[in-house]
Amino acid sequence: MKIHLHKNDLPADIHFGKSVAIDTEAMGLNPLRDRLCVVQLSSGNGECHLVQMLPEAKYKAPQLSQLLEDPHILKIFHYARFDVAILNHYLQVKTGPIYCTKIASKLARTYTDRHGLKDLCAELLDVELNKEAGSSDWGQNQLTKEQEKYAGSDVLYLHRLKEKLDMMLARENRNEVAQKYFDFLPTVAEMDLKEFSTHYLFSHQ
Repeated sequence: MKIHLHKNDLPADIHFGKSVAIDTEAMGLNPLRDRLCVVQLSSGNGECHLVQMLPEAKYKAPQLSQLLEDPHILKIFHYARFDVAILNHYLQVKTGPIYCTKIASKLARTYTDRHGLKDLCAELLDVELNKEAGSSDWGQNQLTKEQEKYAGSDVLYLHRLKEKLDMMLARENRNEVAQKYFDFLPTVAEMDLKEFSTHYLFSHQ
């Protein structure tokens, strides 16, 4: 894996083709409280671009923002709900179109309740991910080599996972319903930022 580290935005000369795998690292799991620290991206070619978001830059990232909103480039996430919410909150963008490997897994792999990225990589790709650096200080000015490797691995395999999951969804005749869930994700992220519980909105009471 080759890692490229950028500060605050992507260089203008980087192109990801028709799809890009994306993940984020933050100071916590509350997008309204915990600041966005890193955005990692890969076209599935063995290279990863890390964009370190330093707060003094005030989250002005025109190249990254343009990519996130480009309607012709599919954004592949694992647990897109959080990533889309925090990207929209800090960069003031409407991310799309979206594919979520976690939702695809839950629809296709109904024989298990293990839908984490590490579980998917182990079963579908025979790849073991090291997740130890996940709970670390992503807000520091200088990322460690372990953090860089961890961040890169989170997007390195998403294209291959999508291919495997797409075949399973097609086999179980669940492509169409999966797409409907993907299309609904921006609304879910928006409601999360407004602090509405989707469970509450769809519950009987």
